[in-house]
Amino acid sequence: MRVTVNRKAHFNAAHRLYCQDWDNVKNEAVFGKCNNPNFHGHNYELIVSVTGAINPQTGFVIDLNDLKTLIYEKIELYMDHKNLNEQVPEFKTLNPTAENIVVVIWQRLRQHLDEALDLAVTLYETPRNFVYYDGKA
Repeated sequence: MRVTVNRKAHFNAAHRLYCQDWDNVKNEAVFGKCNNPNFHGHNYELIVSVTGAINPQTGFVIDLNDLKTLIYEKIELYMDHKNLNEQVPEFKTLNPTAENIVVVIWQRLRQHLDEALDLAVTLYETPRNFVYYDGKA
């Protein structure tokens, strides 16, 4: 029997969407307000989903305290109150769109989980705009 366990977290961060190969006119046309050269911020909401077999001894798929600590250490401390473009190494060359952020989060967490566990991450950039990544796409 496989069960999915979910943990919510959040972080606040600023970013600017732009392509350095384009001029300001094209960046403005494609990214609009998100291209603000002075950056803009979001209150990101995060749902980390871990799926696996229930351990017959503990009754857990994963210890939620361990998952809480992992998210805090690898995501919240890494991204909270940061300028993603300037302070998070992955985004020095990668446009910090919600799509790219969710993949980076997934990659940072995946390496610390047992291979028998499946991982999916849902990232809300706003209450109405969110992305999902499970490593399969």
